[in-house]
Amino acid sequence: MLRDKNLVPLSRQHQHALALCVRISRARLATPAELGAWQSEIAQHFEQEIRYHFDAEEKHLFPSAREFPELRALVDELLAEHTQLRDYFSRAADSILDGQELRAFAETLSSHIRKEERQLFEGMQEKIGPDALAKIGAKLDETLAAVSQACIVPAESMLKAEEKSGS
Repeated sequence: MLRDKNLVPLSRQHQHALALCVRISRARLATPAELGAWQSEIAQHFEQEIRYHFDAEEKHLFPSAREFPELRALVDELLAEHTQLRDYFSRAADSILDGQELRAFAETLSSHIRKEERQLFEGMQEKIGPDALAKIGAKLDETLAAVSQACIVPAESMLKAEEKSGS
């Protein structure tokens, strides 16, 4: 199903996060420098985009979805996943994740995003009319206006810079 224009900003952010997940799943994660660089990037993503994304979903999207009995259990599941993901983000900010935990984080985030896209967004588009979706979209835009336009430094760039300075 084509994504409703009012949900597109969230879908774009999902694409950013999925790209991070793919890059983590392909990364070596063998040295302390690699682990540190990835955790730094994860923390940057959270601070600059994902915390606003979660806030927008929790304030505007999830309450609207909860109005439909068939979406309530899904919303509860997604909220529980937000809690789990926040823990991962916090642990990344504290630089205490190991390689296995980084891969688990990427898998958890990827699975969460796909669930939102395939189940929540699809379900909402089927059940909520265009006027109600437009109202949700306007609220999402307000909340997401705080998202930083700063560029997140990818872990690969940080590692290459470290290699050059260390050689």
